[in-house]
Amino acid sequence: MDITRDIHASGLKVTAARQRILELFHASPQQHLTAEDVYRLLWAEHKDFGMATVYRVLMQFVAVEILVRNQFENSPARFELNTGKHHDHMICTRCGRVEEFVDPDIERRQHAVAQRSGFALVEHTLSLYGQCRHCGSERTTPA
Repeated sequence: MDITRDIHASGLKVTAARQRILELFHASPQQHLTAEDVYRLLWAEHKDFGMATVYRVLMQFVAVEILVRNQFENSPARFELNTGKHHDHMICTRCGRVEEFVDPDIERRQHAVAQRSGFALVEHTLSLYGQCRHCGSERTTPA
């Protein structure tokens, strides 16, 4: 991973803010970060980047497809590295945790449904909402 090369190859100028923010996404164990998460991580490092700078850099990275922006129901936008590999998401309605998953059976079924309807599927997103295993002890069963 060469952060400087990746930024430069995208057509963006390499700046300290862009470099450090992209490093955070590569180093963070949390794959889906809000702008606030990024700001807090930078603040903890005593980096003097304002919230406006953080959001501007995130949106620039989305524009050049370094990051992907996800908007899950009733929550702030979350950003993740664009790996070029399709995946879907499970979102915990209690703690907000986001987990990625890939299921070939679901993928085949979605394509079959689209084809049966005469729909030319270009892309799709699937978000499942529930409670994660960490919030599981307080789980309620669906009605």
